[in-house]
Order: sequence, then C-alpha cells, then structure tokens
Amino acid sequence: MTLDRATFFAFARRAPFGNRLTQEQVDGCEAILNAWTGDDDRQLAYVLATAFHETAGTMAPVREGSTPSRRLTDTQARRVVAKYRYGKPDAETGHVYYGRGLVQLTWKRNYAKMGRKLGADLVWMPDGVLDLSVSARILITGMVDGDFTGRKLSDYFNTTADDPEGARRIVNGTDKASLIAGYQRNFLDSLKAARKAGGKAAGVSAGLLPQDAAPAQAAVVPDGADLTKDKTAIGGMLAGLGGLGGIAAFAQPILQGIASPWAFAAFALVAVGVFLVLTGRVQLKGRAGV
Repeated sequence: MTLDRATFFAFARRAPFGNRLTQEQVDGCEAILNAWTGDDDRQLAYVLATAFHETAGTMAPVREGSTPSRRLTDTQARRVVAKYRYGKPDAETGHVYYGRGLVQLTWKRNYAKMGRKLGADLVWMPDGVLDLSVSARILITGMVDGDFTGRKLSDYFNTTADDPEGARRIVNGTDKASLIAGYQRNFLDSLKAARKAGGKAAGVSAGLLPQDAAPAQAAVVPDGADLTKDKTAIGGMLAGLGGLGGIAAFAQPILQGIASPWAFAAFALVAVGVFLVLTGRVQLKGRAGV
C-alpha cells in the first residue's frame, strides 16, 4: 500500500520529533523510506527508530563523537577515538575507521564488507559513509542481513514475533532497548496512518491526523526555529507558572527555608540561570563524546 508522506511527517512531527521538524530530519527520514524495500512496517519503524537514537534525533550521518550542536571533522574524530583499538590509522590507507553514518560503522573489515555489498570503495574513501543515501543503505542492509551483530530484523519481527525491545541486539546488545522501542512505536503509528491515507493525500479529510499536527507543512516546510527563541514557547512556560505571580508563589516556600545569605545567593544564581536559558540569552550545548 502506498505511503502518504505528508501524513507520515504530520504524525512523526508530533512524536518522536516533539512538534519540531528540521529539513535535515526530513531528509534523513526520506532517505530511509526511499531505500527501504521490505514489506513489514514494524521493521521499517525500527530502522527509523535506530537512526533517530544513533544520531541523537538529527537523522543525519555523523562522525563518532559528534553531537547535535557540534559536528566533528575527521581530525577531531580521530582524536576522540585514539584511545580505542580501531582508533589507530591503518598502515595501508592511513585512514581511521571510526564510527560514521546513521549507525556507527567501525573497523576496516566492516567498511570493506559494506563497500562490497553496496558497490562502493569505502576502504579508501571511508567518508563515503557520510553520504546520506549510502548511509541509509548501510543502516538497512546491516539490520536486514544481520551484519552488525549477527542478529537481524526478521529475528524480532515476523509472523510469530513482535519484539521491539529485543531488536536492540541487532545493533548494540540491550543498551537503551526500552527507549528505542518507544521510538519504534512512534514511527509505526506514523507509518500506519500514512498507509491508511493510501497516497491520496486523504489524511486530513479522513480525520487521520492528530489535531495538533500541521499537515500542510509537514513535509514541505520543516521548522528551523530554536525553541529557546520561540516567544510562544517561552510564554507558554511562564504561563504554566501563572506569570510572575506564579513564580513568586512557587519560590516562596523555598525562600522561607533559606537561613543564610550564602544559600540565598546560590538560589538567586540558579534562578537567574534558568531565566537566561528560557529566554534564549544563554544556550546549553553538548560536549563531544563517544
């Protein structure tokens, strides 16, 4: 059955993307949807969920050690992985086969194996894994064929099994298994609604879309706004506390319990910090790590 992309993105925008979609996130989802050739939406949803988790929600191929706010260069990534066995430059090519892509492909032998499968020279050009279409094919091929750990999608999603938590073993043991299973359910809801819309752009008229979704813009005009600069969002946060009066009421019992000027000063610093973050005057950025 045809997949109505606008309906898919209207649902996915809501969850797991939290009512915000960037062009990068749309492009990443599109690349996976375009590369998928299977017929089990549970498996496709788990592939999408894996990419969502492995890229910290960006849906973009990254170098190991990158964060949503900082994309590392090859030199920077080499420094991050230097402590690992696969972090040493290869004697033949000079490249370091650290994690790259929508799912972190590591070790020279795995670059060679995927290169043979895809018909690409990933040994001498490992940054080819950062190409979105190549990375989507690596992600799907590895999960379908069991190239990453020996476990594959059909082991967990078939006529008798439906195990999104166990499916984490396809990539990385049981690490964050429950969390990723939740993302899988979000994407599966999006796929089911998109199938039901049937490629007729009928999602809106048929009442399939969640009320808080924006279907007309779902796949066409992704968001680019920073929530910390969104006055509506900030207003909502303050309104939830009942404005300044609510903040004062919230703080009153805390202030009454402060017995020293040093404790009061510490509380004031925390309060100012929270205010600066909420109003966008200060932004918190992640630190690169493995």
